[in-house]
Amino acid sequence: MSQAVQMSGKCLCKKVTINAQKVTPHVDACHCAMCRKWSGSSLLAMDCGSEVVFEGQQYITTYDSSEWADRGFCKNCGTHLFYRLKQTHQYNIPAGLFDTDVSLEFTTQIFIEEKPDYYEFANKTQMMTGEEVFAAFGGSE
Repeated sequence: MSQAVQMSGKCLCKKVTINAQKVTPHVDACHCAMCRKWSGSSLLAMDCGSEVVFEGQQYITTYDSSEWADRGFCKNCGTHLFYRLKQTHQYNIPAGLFDTDVSLEFTTQIFIEEKPDYYEFANKTQMMTGEEVFAAFGGSE
């Protein structure tokens, strides 16, 4: 596994700034129906752990999307800011929000059984079903 790095970024209107202290420098794709509905396609996100600071809190709204997670977005411009696990407060943040020159690697695709047929990534990645995700990381469906 790659060593964690510090990264920062902003939403589209720049009213929310994200500072993540321990970002794992790899990108993962989630193909679950909820992520596809939320993002318009698969969600390409990075594991940022729980050490994340947001400036512009007054512009952040959250949506309680499941028993185990909520999703945050900028209420001014609508930018998707995070998917956060409730139990561990672990943030997964869309990769495109970060301003970076760090080399990133696309490593894993999850909920692969829910991926629609109309797209396919060429990258060779680890593929996990939803059942495998819940078994590996705990929680329930």
